[in-house]
Amino acid sequence: MRLFMKPETFLMASALLCALLGLGYPLSCEVCTGSGPTCSGSVKTCDADQDSCVVIVAETSKKSYRSVNTHKGCIKSSACSTGILSITVGPENYMVSNTHCCQSDGCNHDAVPAPQNNRTENGLQCPTCIAPFKETCSSTKEVLCVGQETHCVAFVGKVQAGIKFATQGCATKNTCHTKPGTLVPSASHTYVISQVNCLPGPQPSDKAK
Repeated sequence: MRLFMKPETFLMASALLCALLGLGYPLSCEVCTGSGPTCSGSVKTCDADQDSCVVIVAETSKKSYRSVNTHKGCIKSSACSTGILSITVGPENYMVSNTHCCQSDGCNHDAVPAPQNNRTENGLQCPTCIAPFKETCSSTKEVLCVGQETHCVAFVGKVQAGIKFATQGCATKNTCHTKPGTLVPSASHTYVISQVNCLPGPQPSDKAK
């Protein structure tokens, strides 16, 4: 015996199926933080508003203490900036990172290449300062930019523990498009960027023409 469905019933069933498919399932990502160019952790279900997996490898130097650290986890796509960023606040105070964002279950399992770190001075310079616990800092010194750093940048953000900070220095051009919520892992903390302002880097005064 054949079963027939009324046209209006078929349309309602089709609409319900499309709605259910549109809801989708929460994304699952590998989650870990560790020293070195990669880390390994368990796969966890992301929060409903986290639609991307991320893996970040960052080389940081603070007062000549250099470290390479990796972070994997869930993130909002609106806060995930794929690519290499380079920021220099002083000759021994800098950060270079490589970030990869993806949108399928467990897609951040594989390692990403550690960022190349070109420390050759390029003739540009920018105001520099660091101010913990504040949202602004005033510069009294300048730092020489290196590698592909062609812009002066001012960052405002928080350490994940909630401590505010502000800093200025040299940066690569793509750093100017850093999205609010971008993560930067270091040896002791993970920094969360909330605001970025950029200008092209000027030539040193003794080299300006």
